[in-house]
Amino acid sequence: MNKAAVRALLGIVLLIAVGAAIVYRDRLDPAALQAWVEGAGAAGPVVFMALYALATVLFLPGSVLTLAGGALFGPVWGTLWNLTGATIGASLAFLIARYLGADWVSRRAGPRLSRLNEGVSSEGWRFIAFVRLVPVFPFNLLNYALGLTRIPFLAYVIASWIFMLPGAIAYTWLGYAGREALGGGEGMVRNITIALALLAAVAFLPRLVRKLREKPMLGVDTLKKQLDAGGDVLMLDVRAAAEYNGEMGHIAGARNLPLEELPARLAELEAHKARPIRIICRTDRRSAQAARLLDEAGFADAQVIQGGMTAWRAKGWPVEVAK
Repeated sequence: MNKAAVRALLGIVLLIAVGAAIVYRDRLDPAALQAWVEGAGAAGPVVFMALYALATVLFLPGSVLTLAGGALFGPVWGTLWNLTGATIGASLAFLIARYLGADWVSRRAGPRLSRLNEGVSSEGWRFIAFVRLVPVFPFNLLNYALGLTRIPFLAYVIASWIFMLPGAIAYTWLGYAGREALGGGEGMVRNITIALALLAAVAFLPRLVRKLREKPMLGVDTLKKQLDAGGDVLMLDVRAAAEYNGEMGHIAGARNLPLEELPARLAELEAHKARPIRIICRTDRRSAQAARLLDEAGFADAQVIQGGMTAWRAKGWPVEVAK
């Protein structure tokens, strides 16, 4: 049996297993899970992590398992077993996708998907950190999707474990607090308060991560020095053509690519992926959106000019105006 046939067979087996898991997912309830774990005795944590990993591979919701981990093992050991089981499952899904489909994707990927792949690969662990802390995509689907990229496996595993930790702590403690509340144990109010505080912190993380990912803006003085020094800088003006050629004018040598057209015209900038790009607009609001688009597409050095053309004109520096 050749390699392609083996992959096809494994893919069919995986689809059947996922389908069966979805059909019988109601059997994965906290009571059944507790019975399995307690029935395993000292090997309970191993059984739990194996079930968690299997559930991740088969697209079963991990939230039930995470909460159950906190209830069964407490906040400390529960976090460890939850996090380890989730990481093992995410790693298995990653490897399955890479074995079954990465070559096919690389051969048939269009320009847009190729740029996305390059952008993800260039970000490496930083991209993993972002998607683990900011739940942009469903967790189980994301594990398979990342296996189709060129991100190194070791970086994927380590970054996943580290950056899933905040969420694992919060939801494990929530499971633990829920058990304490049902049992009326001591410190019930304290545990619930801690759980809510941790959930609030996790909810705030996406905003913090987005802020940390943003490159600092450059002032117009710095831009002027770079241009005067003859640096290899691409000036990208993202205003509409009417503004670019309008009364405010534009900086000599700037390239006009309106923000609204940028996603569809990224291929035009392909040759500049490693080149410094300085993004300018009337102020800097639209420039920030353009910078995020370029960053996600894998451009290495795209920075916003703070204040845009308004700040440039305030300095009295020359501009070009279409006649």
